[in-house]
Amino acid sequence: MKHHFKAVIYKTGINWAVDAPLEITQKLTKEKGYIRIKGQINGFDFKQTLVPVKNSPHRLFVNLIMMKGGQTAVGETAVFAIEQNDELVEKMYDMPEMLAASLKTNQLEKEFDQLSATRKKDILKYLYYLKTAETMQNNIDKVIVQLQQKAKQVRIP
Repeated sequence: MKHHFKAVIYKTGINWAVDAPLEITQKLTKEKGYIRIKGQINGFDFKQTLVPVKNSPHRLFVNLIMMKGGQTAVGETAVFAIEQNDELVEKMYDMPEMLAASLKTNQLEKEFDQLSATRKKDILKYLYYLKTAETMQNNIDKVIVQLQQKAKQVRIP
């Protein structure tokens, strides 16, 4: 269900924002206080999160893309249409070739596949952000040792 409101865009610190009306935010589901939404500003589509503010309504930060798309500016009144964003965003991480090769060489593919989905994702995510091949190999070696020792409750990787 879309909720419509008008608000004046103001500057808070270095950010632009509007306050979402309380009667709207009370109808939306909060996750740890935050409300994931999708909507429109002056007809321009966006996805954003309403941020809780102590002793104030939830705040919607308006970024440059939203400002340009909605053809608005600080001090102007914009028309908003928002609704709950129930889309789950789960990022998947590909297995690095170096890890696949090491698992195959050490015959640990089966052991890796038997790890919980969360554990596999944590390992792949950690390796995904490594910058050098040397660091990647060092961490892959640690994963291999952990798999060989069937270690539980270990740090990533």
